[in-house]
Amino acid sequence: MFRKLTFAFVAVALVAACASKKKSTDVESSPVTPTTDTAVESTPMSFDATGSDSGKIPGLETVHFDYDKSNVTADNKKILQANAEWIKKNTTYKVQVEGHCDNRGTIEYNLALGERRANAVKAYLVSLGVPTARLSIISYGKEKPIEQGDSEAAFAKNRRANFLPVQQ
Repeated sequence: MFRKLTFAFVAVALVAACASKKKSTDVESSPVTPTTDTAVESTPMSFDATGSDSGKIPGLETVHFDYDKSNVTADNKKILQANAEWIKKNTTYKVQVEGHCDNRGTIEYNLALGERRANAVKAYLVSLGVPTARLSIISYGKEKPIEQGDSEAAFAKNRRANFLPVQQ
C-alpha cells in the first residue's frame, strides 16, 4: 500500500512539474523597450474638461430626461440644436456625449439607460448634420451624480446627458 501511495505521489509531482515549465513560445522573443517620448500636448484646453455640468463651456448645454425615459423631448431639441451649432463650428474637437441617471435602479439597468440616453442624443445631433465621426458616447449610469440626495429635485438634475469636448 505504501509503495502505491509513493508511486502516485511521484507521478502527480512529475506531471505538475512538467505542466509548470515554460515553453519557448511562451517567452517573448524580443524585449520591450520603453519609449522616451513622454511629451504631452502642450496646448491648454480653453474649457473645463469635467464637461458642461461645470457651466463653463459656452454653447454646450446639458439636456435632462424624464424618469426612466431616453427620448429627446421638444425642450431637449431646442438645446441640442444650439449644441449642434457649437460642435459644427468647433471642428478641432470631438464631443463625447455622457449619459447619466438618478440613483434609483440597479447599476446594470442605469448603465443601459444612460447608454440609451446618450445614443438618443447622438442620433438627434447626427440628424442635425453633425458628423457621426465627431461624436462618441459613454454611459456613467448613476455613478457620477451632480447632486446628492433622494429628492425629486436631485433625481431630475442627475437624469441627463452632458457633453465633453475632446481635442482631436
